[in-house]
Amino acid sequence: MLTLKQMVANENKVRFVFYRDRALHSETEDGFIFPVPIDDAGSATFGTEEKALLLMRYIRKQLNVIEQAKQSQEML
Repeated sequence: MLTLKQMVANENKVRFVFYRDRALHSETEDGFIFPVPIDDAGSATFGTEEKALLLMRYIRKQLNVIEQAKQSQEML
């Protein structure tokens, strides 16, 4: 898996994939899918394609969720 820095570098893009459970789910160019909660979006406009750097906050959150899940599994 790429690092956060690699995902958002060099004008990389993300594209909207689907809506589910009050979140817009987008995908980075390397296939990493992450949610953007509608409550956080407020009155913002989201295009079908955006710069990954603009959504870095949400990519980071999803990476943290995955890391925490891995740590939980290791403890079992």
